[in-house]
Amino acid sequence: MERAKKPAAIPVSPIQPTPQVSISDDSSRVTASLPTGERVEILLYGATVISWKSANGKENLFLSSKASLDGSKAVRGGIPIVFPVFGPPKPDHATSRLPQHGFARISRWEYLGKSSSESSTLPNSKGDASVKLDFGLSDSMIDSRNWEYPFNLTYSVTLSQDNLETSLVVRNTGASNYDFQVLFHSYLAVDDITKITISGLEEAAFIDKTQGAKEVEPAREPISIGSETDRVYTLPSEKAITIAEKGTPRYEITRDVLSDVVVWNPWTEKAKSMADFGPEDGYKGMVCVEAGSVSVWNTLDAGDTWEGGQRIKTL
Repeated sequence: MERAKKPAAIPVSPIQPTPQVSISDDSSRVTASLPTGERVEILLYGATVISWKSANGKENLFLSSKASLDGSKAVRGGIPIVFPVFGPPKPDHATSRLPQHGFARISRWEYLGKSSSESSTLPNSKGDASVKLDFGLSDSMIDSRNWEYPFNLTYSVTLSQDNLETSLVVRNTGASNYDFQVLFHSYLAVDDITKITISGLEEAAFIDKTQGAKEVEPAREPISIGSETDRVYTLPSEKAITIAEKGTPRYEITRDVLSDVVVWNPWTEKAKSMADFGPEDGYKGMVCVEAGSVSVWNTLDAGDTWEGGQRIKTL
C-alpha cells in the first residue's frame, strides 16, 4: 500500500565548478585556471608570471621568444618582480653588491598554496570567481653575502574573470632597518605599439632615462610611443592608468601604495641589442607599464611590514 503522503525529496544543489591549480612535472611552474576559462602561469624562478590569458584565449602579456625559462637568467617578459633595487645599484648603497633590479627576479621562490573566493549563489553562477596563489622568499633562500638583511617576502597573484592582481608583502625580520625599492615589471601585449595611447599620466612630471635622467614637465596629453621610451612618472597611487589601442581601451591599471609608474619600450635599436629579446620586431607587440615605488627609497624598520600591489583589468 502506498503511503498517502510521501516525504518531500531533499533538494540537491548542483556542484559548482572550482578553479583548478596544477604544478608542472618538473615543479618549475604553477598554473591556475577559472571555470570561465581564464588562465595564469607562474614560473617559480623569480615567481615570474609568464602568461595571463582571458577566457577567449587571448594572451595579455608579452613574453620574448628568446626568454630563458630554465632559471639561468631573469625572464624577458611577463611580470618580473624588481626588489630590493631598481636599475643598477649605486656603489655606495647597501644594495651595491646586487645585480641590476635586485635578486627577487633571479631567485627560486616557494609555492605556498592557493585560496579561492566563495561561489556565488546566483542561478547562473559559473563557479568560484577568483583564485589566489601565494609564493614566498626569505633571506635563507638567497646569497646573504650580497644582501645581509633578514627578510620575508610573500607574493600573491590573484586571477579573476577580467583582471589580474599582483601584491607583495615585505617583512623586516631582522634587528635593523633597511631601504628597498620595488616594481612589477609588467610587459603588456598589444597588437601595434604605434596605435597605443596611455592615459592617466598627463599631469605627472617624469624622469626621461633616454635623455640622461632629465626631469621633464608634464606632457598634458596622453602618451603615444614612436621611439625608444624609458620614463619614470610619479603620481598619486589612486590615479588609474588606461592603455587604449586605436582609441579603444584595452587595459586599466590601478595601484595600491605604489606611487611610481615606469613606461618602457626598447624600440628598434635597443631591441636588437638585447640577446634575449625576440622576435627582432617584438617591440611592436608590447609596452611596459610598470607600477612600483622606485623614485625614492622605502625605509622598513626592524619588525615592520610593507605591502603594495597592482590590478590590471582587461577592458
